[in-house]
Amino acid sequence: MSEIKIGNRLVGPTQQPFIIAEMSGNHGQSLEKAMALVDAAAAAGAHALKLQTYTPDTITLDVHEREFFIADKNSLWQGNSLYNLYKVAMTPWEWHKPIFDYATSKGMLAFSSPFDLTAVDFLESLNVPGYKIASFENIDHGLLAAVAKTGKPVIMSTGMATQAELAESVEVLRSNGCKDLILLKCTSNYPARPVDANLRTIPHLARLFNCQVGLSDHTPGVGVSVAAVALGATVIEKHFVLDRNGGEVDAEFSLEPTELKMLVEETARAHDALGMVHYGCTEKEIVSRIHRRSLYIAKEMKAGDMFTTENLRSVRPGLGLAPKYLPQFLGRRVNQDVAMGTPLSWELI
Repeated sequence: MSEIKIGNRLVGPTQQPFIIAEMSGNHGQSLEKAMALVDAAAAAGAHALKLQTYTPDTITLDVHEREFFIADKNSLWQGNSLYNLYKVAMTPWEWHKPIFDYATSKGMLAFSSPFDLTAVDFLESLNVPGYKIASFENIDHGLLAAVAKTGKPVIMSTGMATQAELAESVEVLRSNGCKDLILLKCTSNYPARPVDANLRTIPHLARLFNCQVGLSDHTPGVGVSVAAVALGATVIEKHFVLDRNGGEVDAEFSLEPTELKMLVEETARAHDALGMVHYGCTEKEIVSRIHRRSLYIAKEMKAGDMFTTENLRSVRPGLGLAPKYLPQFLGRRVNQDVAMGTPLSWELI
């Protein structure tokens, strides 16, 4: 897959994984905390900071009953209406520019997920370097078309979408001008179970849509993300929070700053470890060859003595002949006096 340039950063298989720190609503409606989150993401080494751009009125209706009320006891947000939840979780639009500017000053890219057409127009006014499409919006063809028409790179999560739905969405994006597309394997459950991650989908997605694939990860810890990199993920997106016990809207499935730093470091190690198909010594292993096994004289021998398993053994270090030659020496006679600890050579017979 060819590399994609998002802002001033290259993303692709030859680059270390592109780590997106998702703030979401973990600012708790405090701009001061939002800026502290930017500091934490930068200190952890994240490459990008991401927001979500919506208001309660652009994402749902001001209705507080029936399907607009979260009654599922397994939901983190049980007992809220969608409208009230999004009122708490939204990032005020007037905060976007100061947050973006601060993130940029810290060396990170800054962009967002738009949830309707007004959000796309607003984000364009801020000249964002790219767009993220959330899993729940990946079937909104009007939104996809608007984002694609900006001509900027698009990262789209695949959560819940069938293969047919994804094919339609990718076609909408590409037919409307999206040339740089990255899909993120995603399980839209909060928190998600590792068993539901189905990471083997990552290389299949890459082949199916001929594009880079990453992971939007809602599982605890960093293990699933590291495994995703081993399967070819070029992008990892994770929610993060200053303190998981702080009560913010997405805190329970978010990484704390030390974990975010670990994510950056361990995914980079996983990427470096992939390397290439290689056999034999690496550069660093050459000096270790001396510690392989080889054939050595194990007891003092006089000229004419016969080689046996008592006086000729496979031991470390590795300066003698290879152990595979042992049968060719047994029963033959040494042609000179040799001391114990002499490496075996052809000149001794």
